[in-house]
Amino acid sequence: MNQKLIFIYLGLLSTELLIAQNQITELSLKQVIEMARMESPDAQTARHSFRSAYWNYKYYRANYLPSLSLTSDPNLNRAINKITMGDGSVKFVEQNLLNTDLTLNLSQNLFWTGGSFFLETSAQRMDLFSEHKYSWQTSPIMIGYRQSLFGYNSLKWDRRIEPVRYQEAKKSYVETLELVSANAIHKFFALATAQSDYDIASFNYANADTLYRYAQGRYNIGTITENEMLQLELNRLTEETNRMNARIEMDNCMQELRSYLGIHEDRDLRVLVSPQVPDFSVNLNEALVLAYENSPDIQTMERRKLESESAVAKARANAGLKADIYLRFGLTQTADKLPEAYRNLLDQQYVSIGISLPILDWGRGKGQVRVARSNRDLVYTQVEQSRTDFELNVRKLVKQFNLQTQRVRIAARTDETAQRRSEVARKLYLLGKSTILDLNASISEKDSARRNYISALYNYWSLYYTLRSMTLYDFERNTMLTEDYHLLIE
Repeated sequence: MNQKLIFIYLGLLSTELLIAQNQITELSLKQVIEMARMESPDAQTARHSFRSAYWNYKYYRANYLPSLSLTSDPNLNRAINKITMGDGSVKFVEQNLLNTDLTLNLSQNLFWTGGSFFLETSAQRMDLFSEHKYSWQTSPIMIGYRQSLFGYNSLKWDRRIEPVRYQEAKKSYVETLELVSANAIHKFFALATAQSDYDIASFNYANADTLYRYAQGRYNIGTITENEMLQLELNRLTEETNRMNARIEMDNCMQELRSYLGIHEDRDLRVLVSPQVPDFSVNLNEALVLAYENSPDIQTMERRKLESESAVAKARANAGLKADIYLRFGLTQTADKLPEAYRNLLDQQYVSIGISLPILDWGRGKGQVRVARSNRDLVYTQVEQSRTDFELNVRKLVKQFNLQTQRVRIAARTDETAQRRSEVARKLYLLGKSTILDLNASISEKDSARRNYISALYNYWSLYYTLRSMTLYDFERNTMLTEDYHLLIE
């Protein structure tokens, strides 16, 4: 009769679960990872960050390409102005004139010098309305060059820094997606643990309720003491509280996973934990080589060193002699009519040199150079320490991951054994061959073994995707991790 009560209760519980499952969306770990990589806030932020880095890189590349521009600056001047006459006298003369101009300019930056070469053509017309006259001035061709001597060459340093920054952005995007996967794994197993706790609590409550009802019958015929019956009643109340708390925790974890996956519908989720894990190990030396080749952290270190060297070069240039040179050569002419302004052209030259030499700055320039050098030395020290920590992290991850597969096997075997022991202890108690203390101990061991098994699975996948993020390599399939960057820009 007692066994029938147990089977009836468990049957009702299974029926309720089956009914609930019809309204539950079941998700595997692979599905959760794929959804997180597409819809999670972290993944969307990573895509926007990469697009920003891409257009910054395009802007940098454009500085080294020829640029063609068309400019015009017309102006109307109607006023009484002070004019110096030919005999040296000064008169106030009413002026009413319109200046219109058009300039076509082709320029090219030279990164090895930091200067700029340009070629332009222009035409200008002046209309004097007070005298009903107009005239033209043309410069059919003009060649020029501008250069800052002894100054900071930003074009040269950008050419060294910006490609490294763009490679860093590309690798950071792939790394972020792997970290998104790791975060999704965390939320997946948080819900899996909560679901397992709820299932355990429901099962334990069903057992505790059945055992309490069974104990009432035994107490009435005097085969157990009042203390044992009260202990079973206390167990029943405790398991009922545990079940309610587990339900609250499961709902909270479910809401967090829904939010992270971008699921706006208020529907229940149930994650399906696969007991299978890939059986392979990672070679430490291979992982180190891949990490140094692919990790964005290495690109970040290289960029920081280049930026510190650039800051020193800029401080030196600002502290010493500065000179700017501007050269322009071309042909020009003026006439009353436009065609005539292109005949009998006259040559023109313009040369300008500006020099600035600090004589007394109270050590300000020298101080800036020393500060830049100190910052550079600090960056080099920090980079070396970061490189050491990076290598230690890779080594630690590889060792932990290679051991985790065996830990999962042990945890699975422990879980299976604990489940069987709990069932045996329950049957022995029903037959009166075991105490309530033995039964409670077996239940506690069963619950702990299940939690440890889920925790072992979580640690396996978390370590694996963290290792992937540091090496940008899929060790299971032996392939590099990359993305279609052109598709991201579209």
